[in-house]
Amino acid sequence: MNELDYSGKTVLVVGGSSGIGNGIAQAFRARGAEVHVWGTRAQAGDYDAGQGSDLDGLHYARVDVADFDAVATTALPFDRLDVLVCAQGIVRYRREEFKLTAFREVVNVNLVSLMACGERFHGMLAHARGSMIIVSSAAAFHSTVGTPAYNASKTGAFGLTRTLAEAWARDGIRVNGIAPGLVATKLTRVTTDHPERLEASLRKIPLGRLGTPADMAGAALFLASPLAAYVLGQTLLVDGGLLLA
Repeated sequence: MNELDYSGKTVLVVGGSSGIGNGIAQAFRARGAEVHVWGTRAQAGDYDAGQGSDLDGLHYARVDVADFDAVATTALPFDRLDVLVCAQGIVRYRREEFKLTAFREVVNVNLVSLMACGERFHGMLAHARGSMIIVSSAAAFHSTVGTPAYNASKTGAFGLTRTLAEAWARDGIRVNGIAPGLVATKLTRVTTDHPERLEASLRKIPLGRLGTPADMAGAALFLASPLAAYVLGQTLLVDGGLLLA
């Protein structure tokens, strides 16, 4: 038996159009799953493959998760869901998050929409005895001085993972999380596109390299599989050792 064979399974990756979410979506597809992704652009062709988007073989739908009514009412092309991955996320730099408008925007996408998605798919996941995976951030474990909303929302996502795990376990749903370290995506270009900042960051990572979407996908495949059948409410810190010191 191959515990990482997802043939016959249906997976939805919210935020699966680029970056970490896209890497997770393609990893499930490569192991036989029917994979759906939600993104914010009108159609799959609007994403640039050169910027970390590979939508080949994935079923794409436009759903803005900041619109909670859309999350609740969007028509679904599937009637079964085995794995829900919530990888949505935004950040606002240049101290924008110290303004209430931007703070609320970031928290709505990074935290409140997690609950909206969980509520929408609770029934399907319970029926399939499925798994929900919440992607938070290593930022949940330390301060990020310039991005208070990002930090608060990811810390909240860490707590929500534990709480939903306990609340929904008896419904047959396993909820766990992944906290990525520094991964080269569009959200981290403020660091990765600047050689001096990047070099300083790499010095703090014991493995000496950036994480990749594939690194995060490995954790997701494990958490959704029978190999993790007794893992509940845990957030795996996948950071190359960044927070060991």
